[in-house]
Amino acid sequence: MNGMWRKLMVAAAFSLAAVSASAAEVTVAVAANFTSTMKTLAAKFEAKTGNKVVVSFGSTGKLYTQIVNGAPYDVFLSADTARPQLLEQNGKAVVGSRFTYALGRLVLWSAKPGVVDTEGTILNDGDFEHIAIANPKTAPYGAAAMEVMNGLGVYDTIKSRIVEGDNIAQTYQFVATGNALIGFVALSEVEAKKTGSWWEVPQGYYTPIRQDAILLKRAAHNAAAKRFMAFLRSGAAQAIIAGSGYGVDQ
Repeated sequence: MNGMWRKLMVAAAFSLAAVSASAAEVTVAVAANFTSTMKTLAAKFEAKTGNKVVVSFGSTGKLYTQIVNGAPYDVFLSADTARPQLLEQNGKAVVGSRFTYALGRLVLWSAKPGVVDTEGTILNDGDFEHIAIANPKTAPYGAAAMEVMNGLGVYDTIKSRIVEGDNIAQTYQFVATGNALIGFVALSEVEAKKTGSWWEVPQGYYTPIRQDAILLKRAAHNAAAKRFMAFLRSGAAQAIIAGSGYGVDQ
């Protein structure tokens, strides 16, 4: 009887472990430009592993501040390399876990067809009332937009017409709703909708937008979080990312 009882207890323990594994959860802080792609990746990861992904979207700068102040995230998908590096240096993240999961691409976009040509000449023509960019202090895509405008020598002429979104997703909405005729947004968002007109800014016009992922310290022993990080580097995930308008490291 004792032997049978022990077998039952062992079977129950394994069953409980399986349930716990399938119900494991990973909380991910994600840069706003990666919203639609992350939703696709999360669904695929959940279907594959049974783990649950809880996602919070926002500007890279604001998410970074939340993490520094103790927000309970397990993984950070930034839109830059600088902030994950800082988290690593400050003991807030697992050293050696950082890698580039996507290379961002910037476009000048209008929700209206025929407004933006393939050279972005509207920036010089000035035939618009407002141009939207993400906050360059907190959003790497906004910083890239500033680089482009300064590099083209148009910033001083059009700076009074700039409206800033809190993040790149809000910037997209400014243009989509007509509050700004044009705006600098992520190619991934335009690729998802394929509406309006746009100019894909040559990558030599701005510092490469390397988007790094990092495992945060609180998740150092979180199997689901580690599993998600590995999934993000997998061929299946990288194919989804590349198909969403991002570059990927070879």
